[in-house]
Amino acid sequence: MHLLLAHRGTISDGDEAIDLGQSPADILFLSAADTELAAIAAAHAQGKRPFTLRLASLMSLKHPMSVDAYIERTARCAKLIIVRALGGASYFHYALEALHACAARHGAMIAVLPGDSKPDAGLTPFSNVPLDDLNALWAYLIEGGDGNSRSFLDYATAMLSGDEKPGAAAPLMKAGIWWPGRGVIGVEEWKAVSASGIPNSKEEAGFKPTVAISFYRALVQSGETAPVEALIEALAAEGLRPLPIFAYSLKDPLSTGILERIFAEAPPDVVINTTGFAVSAPGADRAPSVLESNGAVVLQAIFSATSKEAWASSSQGLSARDLGMNVALPEVDGRVLARAVSFKSAARYDAAVEANIVASEPDTGRMRYTAQLAANWARLRNRQLAGRRIALVLANYPSRDGRLGNGVGLDTPAGTIEVLKAMRDAGYAVSGFPADGDALMRHLAEGPTNSGHDCKVIRETLSLSGYKAFFASLPKKIQDEIAAHWGDPASDPYFTDGSFALPFTRFGNLLIGIQPARGYNIDPKESYHSPDLVPPHGYLAFYAFLREEFGADAVIHMGKHGNLEWLPGKAMALSSECYPEAILGPLPHLYPFIINDPGEGTQAKRRSSAVIIDHLTPPLTRAESYGPLKDLEALVDEYYEASGGDPRRIRLLGKQILDLVADIGLDRDAGIAKGESGDEALKKLDAYLCDLKEMQIRDGLHVFGVAPQGRLLTDLTVALARVPRSLGERGDASLHRAIAADAFLGFPLLLNAEKGQVLSVGEKGQLPAFDPLDCDMSTPWLGPRPSLLVETSNTPWRTNGDTVERIELLAAELVSGEIQCPPDWPATQSVLTEIETHLKPSILACGKAEIAGLLRGLDGRFVTPGPSGAPTRGRPDVLPTGRNFYSVDSRAVPTPAAFELGKKSAELLVRRYVQDHGDWPVSFGLTAWGTSNMRTGGDDIAQALALIGVKPVWDMTSRRVTGYEIIPPALLGRPRVDVTLRISGFFRDAFPEQIALFDRAIRSVGALDEDAADNPIAARMRVEAARLAAAGLDEASAQKRAGYRIFGSKPGAYGAGLQALIDEKGWERRADLAESYLVWGSYAYGAAEEGRAERGLFEERLRSIQAVVQNQDNREHDLLDSDDYYQFEGGMAAAAEQLGGVRPAIYHNDHSRPEKPVIRSLEEEIGRVVRGRAVNPKWIDGVMRHGYKGAFEIAATVDYLFAFAATTGAVGNHHFEAVYQAFVADPRVRDFMAEKNPAALADMKERLLEAIDRRLWTPRSNSASFDLAPPRHTGTA
Repeated sequence: MHLLLAHRGTISDGDEAIDLGQSPADILFLSAADTELAAIAAAHAQGKRPFTLRLASLMSLKHPMSVDAYIERTARCAKLIIVRALGGASYFHYALEALHACAARHGAMIAVLPGDSKPDAGLTPFSNVPLDDLNALWAYLIEGGDGNSRSFLDYATAMLSGDEKPGAAAPLMKAGIWWPGRGVIGVEEWKAVSASGIPNSKEEAGFKPTVAISFYRALVQSGETAPVEALIEALAAEGLRPLPIFAYSLKDPLSTGILERIFAEAPPDVVINTTGFAVSAPGADRAPSVLESNGAVVLQAIFSATSKEAWASSSQGLSARDLGMNVALPEVDGRVLARAVSFKSAARYDAAVEANIVASEPDTGRMRYTAQLAANWARLRNRQLAGRRIALVLANYPSRDGRLGNGVGLDTPAGTIEVLKAMRDAGYAVSGFPADGDALMRHLAEGPTNSGHDCKVIRETLSLSGYKAFFASLPKKIQDEIAAHWGDPASDPYFTDGSFALPFTRFGNLLIGIQPARGYNIDPKESYHSPDLVPPHGYLAFYAFLREEFGADAVIHMGKHGNLEWLPGKAMALSSECYPEAILGPLPHLYPFIINDPGEGTQAKRRSSAVIIDHLTPPLTRAESYGPLKDLEALVDEYYEASGGDPRRIRLLGKQILDLVADIGLDRDAGIAKGESGDEALKKLDAYLCDLKEMQIRDGLHVFGVAPQGRLLTDLTVALARVPRSLGERGDASLHRAIAADAFLGFPLLLNAEKGQVLSVGEKGQLPAFDPLDCDMSTPWLGPRPSLLVETSNTPWRTNGDTVERIELLAAELVSGEIQCPPDWPATQSVLTEIETHLKPSILACGKAEIAGLLRGLDGRFVTPGPSGAPTRGRPDVLPTGRNFYSVDSRAVPTPAAFELGKKSAELLVRRYVQDHGDWPVSFGLTAWGTSNMRTGGDDIAQALALIGVKPVWDMTSRRVTGYEIIPPALLGRPRVDVTLRISGFFRDAFPEQIALFDRAIRSVGALDEDAADNPIAARMRVEAARLAAAGLDEASAQKRAGYRIFGSKPGAYGAGLQALIDEKGWERRADLAESYLVWGSYAYGAAEEGRAERGLFEERLRSIQAVVQNQDNREHDLLDSDDYYQFEGGMAAAAEQLGGVRPAIYHNDHSRPEKPVIRSLEEEIGRVVRGRAVNPKWIDGVMRHGYKGAFEIAATVDYLFAFAATTGAVGNHHFEAVYQAFVADPRVRDFMAEKNPAALADMKERLLEAIDRRLWTPRSNSASFDLAPPRHTGTA
């Protein structure tokens, strides 16, 4: 990498090394705060001093080569180096180490100071000056202001000259009100000046809400107030009353005390915050911010650290630094992301200190948008309930009438009715809506839908002239792109008889609409070449009507997830040319969203300014045995009970069992090989049946605003208590382990009386280790059989699996209160007490909390933030729901816990590959999703690092990842595996630092001088670089391109490209699906690469992979619940097969229990899900409680099974046969679907027929085709 010589007027905010080009000086001052540098430069200009001074931004020294160049050119000659390290040592570790070493070598003094007012012991070792000097220098910077800045320089001079040092820092006002041209003023003066001081164009009679602007005191001290002044003007232009308040820090008690007094006298309706970081810390108890004191919505506007040019040209929108400080952490405080409203520019070059003095330059357009968003939230808050107009949008994909109201895990129609009832009861003018969700769906299906059917009823239209007026208001770039792709508006499918017939219906002041499709349904072939397809005219007409004709005050997108937030544009800090902004506009946006999907919810927060109202997952339960599986289980028990008896009876039983197993295809799912001995086959079958029985599956769907009751509550509570929570101590221990310990089962699980932990002590000579969460199900049970467990079941107690089942049954009885916990069971009692006092109440609170959270948002008020994650993965802290969830601090990913799981999973994966193929793996393809890595703290990226033989390095104080360490072959104990990552679009947006981490790590591994057998990565990179060099590339370019291992969607685009082809039957051969996957995912990413088109190199990577790897981190869903799995997992497999001519192995790994990752083939996982969930009467009965949406879920399962068959061939005839028998041949289920959702039944039959036609399924009976054929209509001429 070359060094860029910094020149005047240029701001660098990337990862490229730069040379600041400063000449040596006596004193160096380095700070991450541009305002601080400007203040010190101004103080230096006010008087001569005997020593020379250089100022530099610490942000320019993030790259090691930048640091080395600065030391060589400038720092080695300094006598005093002062560094202000905002964020601590972890942000600038290399720079601090190097500067400290430089000072030691050359006898210089170095003072490293915290970047804020909090002491930081982690910085002290980098300093070599007395503590008094450190504290004095730090105090001048903390207090700030012109006088303290001069004293700071005087003190530094005295440290070198030995002269008398100046007095202590003069305390300055920590917080207050600031007004342009007046400076710091009081509340009464603000009331006078804000009422008449700035003219506005949109003031309504009697309506002038107060909007507070919160900003750092440093802007006042340095005079860099231009962005604040611009925001004041923008708010005033919207008829608002700006209240500009500065504060040293929102964590500083003196500052917050002043703000509380100001807000008591001038309560804000909305707050626009421009400070970074958060008051609360992720994972800690919430600390309410002073900004929430009046229940005001807090918008987060960003004074960006990048230049406007960098922002405008970036598909990311913000740097990794801005993402962390100004987006991710503020989300922890519940702030709603608005826009980046100002950008850095080099205002002037100060020759005396040889530095660009940087200023913030406001962006008028972004200021105006943010002010409009604030105005709309303020109007919503102040409008009478009966006058508020609310739009509620239901997702619809695939674009069929059987799939209206999509919402993952949610009975969307029933939940919508609950919302309408709550709004009506609260005083909204909502009336005339159907009595239940099924009736609502019938009502909506009568009108226009995405299916394009001839609708019976057109309720709402938008005239062509009205549409053209809206279209003309859009940026020219958007107008040109839509016109170029979709032509004249009159050609749109929604256009009829001179206007757009739109899928809306009104119930008083509430408008319900079916969100239009993105456009792939109009022409599925677009999937091949338009991953960033712009939406059609009908899509824009829908939102134009919502905004302009209906005049919505707020919009609700109901359930995970719609398509608005996935339209083309920047990842965050959107511009006016980004489609989500252009289409939705500055409308208040509420989004009920499932709690276990932080990633896709965060996408809506960052790209459509959504306030999330998180909701509970579906109820969860044990799969248990049913039908033929129950019969088999009884036969297996009979077989083992007969052991030692009549050999002929045993042989007959064994044959009967294995014949039945083969007849239903269970032998393939259970991994029973042809020719395998009967004993071994029966042992595998026994373990498989136990595993299926103990699977966690969903029991119906969640209804927004309704908490589970009765058995559903009990089963969900048991599911949450099954695994350890928090530290796993006392009440947070696993309920199942506690029962095992208390029942004195003679296995090594005993109590630590001090902590209440269940600990393994198997080494003390007791029976072989048994853990109900991690045991071999088929191993014979050798422990005692306490009566309380015996009485839970009348089935034989033969194996560990039978023991686990009894513990499960007893856990449910204890939780439900059917039986009382024995008094001499202390561990169990401790967990049950926690369940009764905290866990169960938090579940029961979810229903009311969800409605309350939504109504609070609709009232224009602050919605409390909360953590997100999978509750069953030891995260009951995410409950109760109804909060505005946040995700993770991406700088801490992967966490140490995630790396432990990733490493364990990587070793098991390699071991499984060797077991399956007899040789070490060389190359894997791994999918990394943003959502799952947010949920887990980075399991996928950790696994990828472990596979290549690298471990992260963490700062021990902040726990943030600061680098990586390459594990030598001798310690690794196996060859490295060459990993190609296919990242999702959201992973690209949310985890730029993890992309850089893996890119740098694998390139470092590729540069090692190791044997090809130990390091196939280096061997492959050398070969590839030589090939590229031979093709004419220079050496550096060849090496760079040979090192690409991270690929993803086109910048600004999302997805894997298969959904529309599958949904709309837009493919003929598997090669078509592979082609779309390649087109959509062939953009290279890395530390210095933001999406370079590299189709050829992506093909090279996939051609060589031996296995496709997909991880699943929880069992609250499965691979037949979502299109994502088949698109990414199946798409990669299809592409690798087409390119390499051989189908790669496909591993679908279970990370739902971090202590016990399980490696399974895709075929194994599909078999488990089909048997354990899809055709299980318990699941079917559960979804049948939900009418229309339940039938929707059944049809969706068949769709995703079909898609896996299409992409991978991993679906057997027996799987299709099983779903056919369960859903079509069973009249109970078929008739239910025909009554509740006939369109879903027709879709499902059509999909199964397609499987036959494409030879993906050969039915056992010829009658299947007849049963699946659509009804024939006859009539007379």
